[in-house]
Amino acid sequence: MGRGKIEIKRIENANNRVVTFSKRRNGLVKKAKEITVLCDAKVALIVFASNGKMTDYCCPSMDLGAMLDQYQKLSGKKLWDAKHENLSNEIDRIKKENDSLQLELRHLKGEDIQSLNLKNLLAVEHAIENGLDKVRDHQMEYLMTKRRNEKMLAEENRQLSFQLQQQEMAIASNARGMMMRDQDGQFGYRVQPIQPNLQEKIMSLVID
Repeated sequence: MGRGKIEIKRIENANNRVVTFSKRRNGLVKKAKEITVLCDAKVALIVFASNGKMTDYCCPSMDLGAMLDQYQKLSGKKLWDAKHENLSNEIDRIKKENDSLQLELRHLKGEDIQSLNLKNLLAVEHAIENGLDKVRDHQMEYLMTKRRNEKMLAEENRQLSFQLQQQEMAIASNARGMMMRDQDGQFGYRVQPIQPNLQEKIMSLVID
């Protein structure tokens, strides 16, 4: 006996609604994967639950962005405004420019040059020679600056050494002066008479 026909309408019971959503969402993702493998179809699926949670699937052969771009072209519907289109074009331009610079850098390193013609090879050679000239000029400037700095440091060191020598000489001179003053003080003390009344005693003896 077959199942009865289910009326398609909103499920009022919240718990039943969540359970039904989970089952049918999983069934949709499963079917999307199956049709991708069985029929070699390009499938993208985006599902938003009532609570805002998103579930998505995209076939391995194409990313979602490319899928949406193809949809926009084939359906004629505008998914992106002019601002986003300009941004996308700018990103593409930067990517191409970066690829070109990376290729040019490899050429300057001597890599991937087999496909270059004579004109391109001469251009690469000219760029390398210009680069070498700039490197040599910068190297010479660096060496000259280094020598000037070394000369300045040597002169400063010489002046500091001279000032230090002058200070040492002044300190030594002051030390000698202090020593001489100390010696003079000691000699003056020694010439003091040991018996200050000796002369008076001699005079008294003479008179007697």
